[in-house]
Amino acid sequence: MTELPPVEYGLAVERYLAASGLTEGSRRIYRIALDTWAWALADRPAPTGPERRRARPPVLPLALLDHPDAAARLRTAVARRGADTDPRTLSRELSTLRAAVAWWRGRGWIDGDPSVGLRPGPLPGALRGAAHPGSGDAAGVAVGVAVREAGSTPLTPEQLRTLFAGRAPLREQTLWHLLHESGAGIEAVLALNTDQLDLPGRRTHPRPGRARIHWGAGTARLLPLLIAGRSGGPLFLTDRRARTGTPAADRCPHTGRARLSYRRAAELFGARARLLGEEWTLRQLRAGRRAGTTARRGRVSG
Repeated sequence: MTELPPVEYGLAVERYLAASGLTEGSRRIYRIALDTWAWALADRPAPTGPERRRARPPVLPLALLDHPDAAARLRTAVARRGADTDPRTLSRELSTLRAAVAWWRGRGWIDGDPSVGLRPGPLPGALRGAAHPGSGDAAGVAVGVAVREAGSTPLTPEQLRTLFAGRAPLREQTLWHLLHESGAGIEAVLALNTDQLDLPGRRTHPRPGRARIHWGAGTARLLPLLIAGRSGGPLFLTDRRARTGTPAADRCPHTGRARLSYRRAAELFGARARLLGEEWTLRQLRAGRRAGTTARRGRVSG
């Protein structure tokens, strides 16, 4: 039976969260963020402090997101929230809204996207850098540093729990666990073949000129399931058969599918992050282990 589109914004929020695969704690956090934007769409200031969690958001139609004034109302709300909210918090709330809007649009429940172009104000550190005397291009340097740091900040334990607790295909779960647990380079992991794995030893076999990659319990649990029935060929495969002309080294001899590319792996992870209301990258997934690979012998070794 075809699912009827929800009329109310609040019901659309619940449908989105139910399909997200999030834990109950994470759903509560994202619900609070999405409720915040309900106040904005109703052209009313959202409660702050302890009252924010207890307040009941206004009941309004989901179609209000397609109203010509929706984008302006959200811009006003962003400016208002930006005056007393940490930019990182506001950025997460905006990401949550964008992810929900994309999900609703994908189901044909709404047509437009009033969140396009919405951005929180600059980070305090960027503002201090821009005002620092003695540098003619301090603003550009500060913003550049902030962007680089945002792209390499490791995911927190809570973020990792949320990521790994969600429903995701076996291939993605295995890749994400392996990148996090090993700290190995993304390209090196995607270049692995099934016959290079020492499953009992939780590491790759020795290869001339290549560092051995080690992994933990999470990856060890998933790898045997991923490679079942495959004794050779790329470890991580695309969903479709390889195109004509694909090198034999990048084609699975058992399924005919091609090796998963960096670009596609990044797209898949980005899509999962957006579903969770975040804007993570694969580098953040492995950043937390990078320092440990040199300080702790046995993670990535020669």
